[in-house]
Amino acid sequence: MHFNRAYLKFMDSLELKSLIQNLIKNSRETEWLEFKHNFHSFEEIGENISALANGACLLKEPYGYLIFGVQDLSLKVIGTTFQPSQKKKGGEDFEHWLINRLSPRIDFRFKSIEYEPGMNVVVFIIPAAKDTPISFLHKSYVKVGSYTKQLQEYPEKQRKIWANSPVSYEEKIAIDGLSDSDIVDLLETHSYFKLMNIPYPSNRSLVLQKLEKEKLIQKDHGYSITTLGALLFANKLEAFEKLNRKAVRVIIYNGNSRIKTEREQIGVRGYAVGFNGLVNWLNGQLPANEEVVNALRIDTKMYPEIAVRELVANALIHQDLTVRGFPMVEVFSDRMEISNPGEPLLNPDRFIDGFLSRNEGVADIMRRLGFCEERGSGLDKVIASNELYQLPPLRFEVNQGRTKVSLFSYRKLGKLSKEERIRACYQHACLKYVSNEKTTNTSLRERFKIENHNYAKVSRIIREALDAEVIKESDPNQSRKYASYVPFWA
Repeated sequence: MHFNRAYLKFMDSLELKSLIQNLIKNSRETEWLEFKHNFHSFEEIGENISALANGACLLKEPYGYLIFGVQDLSLKVIGTTFQPSQKKKGGEDFEHWLINRLSPRIDFRFKSIEYEPGMNVVVFIIPAAKDTPISFLHKSYVKVGSYTKQLQEYPEKQRKIWANSPVSYEEKIAIDGLSDSDIVDLLETHSYFKLMNIPYPSNRSLVLQKLEKEKLIQKDHGYSITTLGALLFANKLEAFEKLNRKAVRVIIYNGNSRIKTEREQIGVRGYAVGFNGLVNWLNGQLPANEEVVNALRIDTKMYPEIAVRELVANALIHQDLTVRGFPMVEVFSDRMEISNPGEPLLNPDRFIDGFLSRNEGVADIMRRLGFCEERGSGLDKVIASNELYQLPPLRFEVNQGRTKVSLFSYRKLGKLSKEERIRACYQHACLKYVSNEKTTNTSLRERFKIENHNYAKVSRIIREALDAEVIKESDPNQSRKYASYVPFWA
């Protein structure tokens, strides 16, 4: 038995008693139903309301229920001394205190009835979360069995709640109730027009119209900044409570382990306005290789700048914004690891030819600003530059809800493991295929800078890749002398 919100205000005692009886017939507590005997703490009720609203959303129930006066194991109605309307917290009415600590605010109701003579029962009727997890004191909760747990420990449940939204995460409101002057204070509006190579408008209303057209802000009774606007153009990300944990973190280590940190930098501004500064600072921290040219010693960067730029942009664009975590760049003496929260939408084996963006709004603007490739992921240029620098192959990993790509410093072919040789051959085959070419013994010799008379060494690598089934012959009937190869998925 469920009711619309308007009717809840006028529900009489008989209807409420019928509701309680129907809920008890469930014969057990669920993610959207909780029984209590008596009041324990204000905070416990707030956490329960968050958990039950989120649980109702997950199980597609319109309401969650918190009932006082029923034993949670026997489900026997025993009554309660708890009277919410008489409770105060710090001099504030309990209901008002609770409403102000739930986010977003929900129109929950509590009803008290005399279930039997001298036996009171209290029912909290809690609307299901719609498209945003309900949090209490900045933390969201969910029921797991008989326990109330923090929702962030269960990213799949968290993702399902966000997925209920009729709008994308980027279109959600990051902060509302703003004036036009608040917008220009919180967002770097001048930077937006400069990066877009558009003259700054002559008056503020034209500035706001352009931002609204880009879905960076919304206008109703006042102004709101969308997640997209804050994430890309925030003057300070920390001004947006839901996004301050999405700032990029860069950590420089001393050596090839995480034992000793040399320096750490956390991004302050939005991704778009801070991107060039981030990449330039990062490239300035990278170790260099010494090279002799015309009897002069010069330093060259250990990693191609285009690879660093593209991979950092990809981490920002393809992260899962609905789960906890932030994009991160870690620099070691022998490698660079770039990671982002969330598992990829594509199989990592298909990154080079894939074109699927998780955050279309972020991707569109970042590409229009020239921060990453217009089509696909740009990994073809990353792999091409990696081969030009004679670096080991990229490594892609998905682990514990994060996606990570690693760039490695130069090593001679003889120092590569069998797995790395196979991965290098596969990535070379992918690069050739998306360029409408095929992999041959000659092309792989050029990739590894192996002299022609050592073709047998490359033949062994090709055989290893064929045995691992990451490449295949493009034409099995072709003679071995003219054999060519394509990725396994071609």
